[in-house]
Amino acid sequence: MSSASESTRDSPVDKGGSSFDKGGSSIVGRGKRDGNRLFQEWYQELGTAAERNEHSAYVFVMGSLTEIMRSFGIHTVFPEINGLQQAVRRVSGDDIGLAEDYGFSADVCGYLKADVGLQLRGGEHPMGKIPPPSLSVHTNACNTYIKWAEIWERMYKVPIFTLDIPGTRAAGRQTWPGQVDFENDRKYVAGQINEVIHLCEQITDKKLDLDKLREAMTHTNTMSRKWKRLIELNKSSPAVYNAMTDGTVFLGVMNGYRGRPEGAEYFTDLVEEMEYKAANGIGTAFEEKYRLAFVGIPCYPIFRGFSEMFTEWGGSFVGSSYLWYASGGANLGYQYDLDHPLESLAEGLLVTVRESMDSMFFSDRSLIEMVEPYGIDGVVYHSVKSCRTVSTGLADNRRAVMEATDVATLFMESDHMDKRVVSEAQLKNRVDAFFEGLAVRSQRRISNAAAPGQSLRARGGHR
Repeated sequence: MSSASESTRDSPVDKGGSSFDKGGSSIVGRGKRDGNRLFQEWYQELGTAAERNEHSAYVFVMGSLTEIMRSFGIHTVFPEINGLQQAVRRVSGDDIGLAEDYGFSADVCGYLKADVGLQLRGGEHPMGKIPPPSLSVHTNACNTYIKWAEIWERMYKVPIFTLDIPGTRAAGRQTWPGQVDFENDRKYVAGQINEVIHLCEQITDKKLDLDKLREAMTHTNTMSRKWKRLIELNKSSPAVYNAMTDGTVFLGVMNGYRGRPEGAEYFTDLVEEMEYKAANGIGTAFEEKYRLAFVGIPCYPIFRGFSEMFTEWGGSFVGSSYLWYASGGANLGYQYDLDHPLESLAEGLLVTVRESMDSMFFSDRSLIEMVEPYGIDGVVYHSVKSCRTVSTGLADNRRAVMEATDVATLFMESDHMDKRVVSEAQLKNRVDAFFEGLAVRSQRRISNAAAPGQSLRARGGHR
């Protein structure tokens, strides 16, 4: 679901260094530059993994178990990220068509079909060669994951492992460490982690190295801590980054470099950049007039144009549920206990994967809570045809947010992968009407503020 080069796909990648001076001449924009560079290097590394006889695991962004893979020297391949890049670089249509010719229905997830097309073409990808898997490890966070992995099992004759993470039983019914249900769930997850470790030991002919596991968890701790701070920093006005476009760049590094020193260094530098921008009132490349939250998956086949539909009106996405679940729940900033790595890994998976699922199914609660501190003027819902996991329930979500807050909402439909079901003209008409309504609401608010006894909520203090 995440990537790190799509928002600047029409611009050359900056290959330069990332030093900065106190005047900020080099620090501003560093995150995007370095993110694109790291992302390209990651794909280059994957492209030569098979030549070096190194193992690769096909995993997903929600519950990737990357720290375990790192400790065994196993590369992680994210098919959602591959699919996103296929769409942004405008080859997803051919791969989806290839998968449908192979027998997959038009209703099947676009990510999955793009991946099947990629596999049928021997791993050829716009960013380089995708290595074949030695195994697949995935969670139940998305119902498609399980059947998707079975395709690889048939294609490559490799073992697959489904890590069953108990989710929240109902909205607002989460359990926490120390409670009986949580502790039982943690033991259940811990037992499965031991099975995953045993599987990796069989494949690599190596024993688990706890020191390497702790090292990976240390870097993930830094990345999660910084990710949480990164999200909080967009309370600033103007917003210091666009959560839909820039945020997708950051997601690519968050997933590809999870548990690695390069990832920890990147997010340390990124937060430093955003702290600088917040302190100096530096926003995005366009004038911010409206502050928005985004729910769903962006429209990647027309990603640049999709973004411009909002930015040309001054619409800035200051928050996105995508940054919650596509980061594997890193928005919580969960910190592993390095003195008890395996026990803490089980707890962390339970907490963060559950958060990912809650961010898809119960995001209305988090959206309502962020309206005031983030100064949200409107919430944009993007339902995509081929992802029922994310899209089911968005209409009810919207209704709940509208009942609890005084924000405008926009509900739009297209797809995250399949250009055939994307109508740019229809999308633009709906977006334009949405902003025209926002302008009327803004004018009405100004008029009400001028009336006796009324006060205008200041932009700097947020609404």
